[in-house]
Amino acid sequence: MLSTFVIQPERPDQPEVVALLDALDAYLASLYPPEANFILDVKALLAPEVSFFVARDGGRAVATGAYRRCAGEAATDGKTYGEIKRMFVGPAHRGQRLGQAMVQALEAHMRDAGCALALLETGAEQKAAVRLYESCGYKRRLVFGGYPDNGLSVYYGKLL
Repeated sequence: MLSTFVIQPERPDQPEVVALLDALDAYLASLYPPEANFILDVKALLAPEVSFFVARDGGRAVATGAYRRCAGEAATDGKTYGEIKRMFVGPAHRGQRLGQAMVQALEAHMRDAGCALALLETGAEQKAAVRLYESCGYKRRLVFGGYPDNGLSVYYGKLL
């Protein structure tokens, strides 16, 4: 039940959070070649333009999500945006709508920070992620942020 989960901003360099990030990295490495994984490492997640969130169940870290505030660019018609990154729900907590709750928490924080647009890049092979983002109202869009149009990535956006 979702009411047991607490989602809040936290540091990404905590050992149990790093373990979740490592699990995500291993999963992505099993699907894509290294050059197709656009991962922010822990150091990058500590940057001032990144807001990192952890979902906890009974105090234990079970999911992560982040967004990076980005300046406007031609692909966003000059609008600043928040780019969703590092979304991961541990296997034991999947199927409980925790991913949706994390996306909603990130979107609320983005709106509060003045972002009117949320964008993301995910892999085409990540079927559950694609379903999640589409169920949260994200629509496919063209490439942005300097990502390559490599045929392995899909790009999504949502007005907040």
